[in-house]
Amino acid sequence: MKRTVFSTALLFGLAACGGSDTAETEAPAEAAAPAEAPAEAPAPAASGEMTMPSWYTMDGDNVTLDIVAGQTDRGNYWNYNGSQFGEMTITVPVGANVTINFSNEDPNMAHSIGISEGFETAPAMVEAVAVFDGAISENPTSMTEATLPGQSTTVSFVASEAGEYSMVCYIAGHAVSGMWLNFVVSADGEAGVTGA
Repeated sequence: MKRTVFSTALLFGLAACGGSDTAETEAPAEAAAPAEAPAEAPAPAASGEMTMPSWYTMDGDNVTLDIVAGQTDRGNYWNYNGSQFGEMTITVPVGANVTINFSNEDPNMAHSIGISEGFETAPAMVEAVAVFDGAISENPTSMTEATLPGQSTTVSFVASEAGEYSMVCYIAGHAVSGMWLNFVVSADGEAGVTGA
C-alpha cells in the first residue's frame, strides 16, 4: 500500500514539475516574445505652427519663460509645462536675454532646470554643465537641495549662440524618464513654441 502511494505521488510530482510537453513548448515562446517599447522612447520632434503661449513673453530682446515642473501628473509629475521627451520645442532668438521663472509643483520630488547640449534621446545622466553662463538652477543634481516641491527659482542668461539645445532636469534618471524639452536659439529671429 505504501508503494502505491509513493508511486502515485511521484507521478503527480513529475507532471506538476513541468513533465508535460505543453510546458516545454510554452516557456521558450514566452521568453522569445518581444518586449514592450521602453517608457523613455523619444517622442517625434515637435512640429506644427509656432505659437506664443501665455507662459512665453517677449519684450524687445528680453524673453521670459514661466516653466513649471510637475504642472500635470503626466509622467509621475516629471514634466515641464505638461510636456516630456522633447515633444515641445521652445525657440528664442540669438542674443536674447532669457529669464526662466522656474517653479516646482511636483508634490513629491525636487527638480532642476538648465540648458544643456542638445540630444534626441536623453542619456541616463546628463552632465550638469550649462551651455550658456547662468543657464542652470542651483544644486541641479541634488534630490535634497535642488528646487523642492512648492519652491521656485529664477535662471537668467544670454542666448549667445544659435543652435539646438535641450532644456533638462539634471537629477539622475529624470531626463531619461522624460524630463527634457528641445530648446532652440534661432539665428533668424524666430521666437515661440511648437508642440505645445
